[in-house]
Amino acid sequence: MATRGSAQTPEPERSSRGGARERRACARGDVAAPACEGQDGGREGTRGGRWPARSGMEHLERCEWFLRWTLVRAAVRRYLPWALVTSMLAGSLLKELSPLPESYLSNKRNVLNVYFVKMAWAWTFCLLLPFIALTNYHLTGKASLVLRRLSTLLVGTAIWYGCTTLFSNIEHYTGNCYHSPALEGVRKECQSKQHCHREGGFWHGFDISGHSFLLTFCALMIVEEMAVLHEVKVDRSHCLYTAITTLVVALDFLTFIWVWMFLCTAVYFHDVSQKVFGTLFGLLGWYGTYGFWYQKSFSPGLPPQSSPLNLKQDSYKK
Repeated sequence: MATRGSAQTPEPERSSRGGARERRACARGDVAAPACEGQDGGREGTRGGRWPARSGMEHLERCEWFLRWTLVRAAVRRYLPWALVTSMLAGSLLKELSPLPESYLSNKRNVLNVYFVKMAWAWTFCLLLPFIALTNYHLTGKASLVLRRLSTLLVGTAIWYGCTTLFSNIEHYTGNCYHSPALEGVRKECQSKQHCHREGGFWHGFDISGHSFLLTFCALMIVEEMAVLHEVKVDRSHCLYTAITTLVVALDFLTFIWVWMFLCTAVYFHDVSQKVFGTLFGLLGWYGTYGFWYQKSFSPGLPPQSSPLNLKQDSYKK
């Protein structure tokens, strides 16, 4: 028995040496080594290559899945304009009848206002550009159609520039420079807003809410362009999968920021009439393009969909 036991003694040692060799093979990156799978100290675990990346991608996919089925629904495109109008009126009424106490969001220098809302069209443009290009090319494979659809961003830029210039001119021609915020004593020597501010005065005119206009237009435009996701089916192995998933999450979060800051504008800033006109211009910019012009043949066109155009038109009529 003793001899038998002594013959078996080296066995664990050989097993230990074999396991060590397999672990070293994993560490060298030998993917064929059988011990690599399930080893905590193996290549994936110690070097943080695949496990962390896979975990991060899974979180991104879950987030994309939830946001996709929250904002891509046809009901969202149908009712979001009405929701924005209702919230603008309700927030304006609250501001007039029972103003909320000042908060961080009522400060014009808050982070969301300075770094997002002030550059709302730049954010929207920069994220929609690759999103429209990748999704439309994935569906059609036609560069000419992609360029045609990308022209929607040029149209949006023209709408943004034209409306903001119009608002600035309206404020200029309806305004005067005053000595104090209480609008006491007109300073007739100051004939422009810039000159008035340089002289330490306070310019007051009909200031149509640029925030109400731009946030309305940007949010509705993003929701319209994301309708293409009903048709986009990308395998995880596809080279565009990560890019499209990341863009979907970014655009969804951007839309939530636009809607949230629209509500803050309704509650904290501008007069009712200024917000009504601002929101109205945003709605006109959206409906004039996606609800009317883009349904014509001589236009950038609507996002690609397999369903007939009449179904798209019905979503606006309802």
